[in-house]
Amino acid sequence: MLRTITCAALLSLCLAPTAVARKLETGFLNRTIAVGADSYRYQVYVPADWDKHQKWPVILFLHGAGERGNDGLLQTDVGLAHSIREHPANFPFVVVMPQCNKDKLWTDPDMEAQALAALDRSIKEFKGDRDRLYLTGLSMGGYGTWDLGAKYPSRFAAYVPICAGIRGPERFPQLHVSLVDDPQITDPYAETARRIGKTPVWIFHGDADEAVPVEESRKMAEALKTANADVKYTEYPGVGHNSWDKAYAEPQLVPFLLAHTLKH
Repeated sequence: MLRTITCAALLSLCLAPTAVARKLETGFLNRTIAVGADSYRYQVYVPADWDKHQKWPVILFLHGAGERGNDGLLQTDVGLAHSIREHPANFPFVVVMPQCNKDKLWTDPDMEAQALAALDRSIKEFKGDRDRLYLTGLSMGGYGTWDLGAKYPSRFAAYVPICAGIRGPERFPQLHVSLVDDPQITDPYAETARRIGKTPVWIFHGDADEAVPVEESRKMAEALKTANADVKYTEYPGVGHNSWDKAYAEPQLVPFLLAHTLKH
């Protein structure tokens, strides 16, 4: 009898670390990625019901200018991560959340490189489905969404840029997409729309935004419509720069994303 109890106790001790380890692999997880000589901290959200036996849709989220740094945490305080914490059951995705350095922008090549590296690593680690990759960002991250969308038009199945644009606001002119710097491109809005092509886009902006003019999103929505693109545009009356809380709480946002996959 004593031997049976001892064996059961040992078995329990052996299984406990495995159970704990499995539990730790869901929720908000700290990760680090090396790109060249530099190392970057990022976070990955893994749903509680994550299962390694199936492929998972993946969202790459780009935060705003206020969350820049190198702690790997600030980017989870505002935007998509906040919505996930409030309603985790609403987001059946693996969500990759890199962090832009303090003196950088998401449109800088090295910052885009680390974001894409974190995405690729997370796809491999958490069984991401490359046909269901989605890109979203707010403010500075929204500019990064437009920039990456124009550079890699066949990589993502849908885009959700929030309170962003193509040209930077007057008090932050360095914030703009790369196409603005190309002297051969006279209309960066039309060219961005052309490069994005038929990839579905849902744009959000508040009409009382004093940080990024709402005209930026209006121009992009019109450019996409002119290009016969698949575009939805939601403008919130009386809402300032923080249109992301309302956008990420939209009941149709997750169905919109999951309705789209990459066409081969």
